[in-house]
Amino acid sequence: MSEGEREVSEEIRRLIADRKPGQLMGRGHPAGDLLEAHEWKLLESGPGQLRLRCQLPDRVRNPRGVLFGGFTATYVDLIAIFTCRAGEEPGEGRRWLNTLNMRLDYIEPIEGDFIAESTLVNRRGPMYWIETRLLSEEGTLLAFALTTLREASG
Repeated sequence: MSEGEREVSEEIRRLIADRKPGQLMGRGHPAGDLLEAHEWKLLESGPGQLRLRCQLPDRVRNPRGVLFGGFTATYVDLIAIFTCRAGEEPGEGRRWLNTLNMRLDYIEPIEGDFIAESTLVNRRGPMYWIETRLLSEEGTLLAFALTTLREASG
């Protein structure tokens, strides 16, 4: 592992270790900071599953005032990665996860804060398959995604 990879890994570990109760992560992750993930509320967490209340910052809205589609994928990607780690103790033999594939269905416009429910559907060796649902506060399905992740080698 190169020196740069070690530094980044320590930074990511700090983001998780420095989180407050009920928080998914602290500040300092580029995508997380963009989405204000440090403000998300961790509603439920268990091995391979997460339930979160996520904010919708103005900077990720399109001119119509709803979530810009490309940022929907950013939410899904970040949530899927943390779903793979849900239930693990901080510092457990973590490896980088690479996103191999994401199928994302946009069902309804995301106009404000929402609930994210994410589940590890299957794991086989270094491969993870995650299902993520973005729901309105009332429970309406807004977006549905299937994401395939792979642990990085080395």
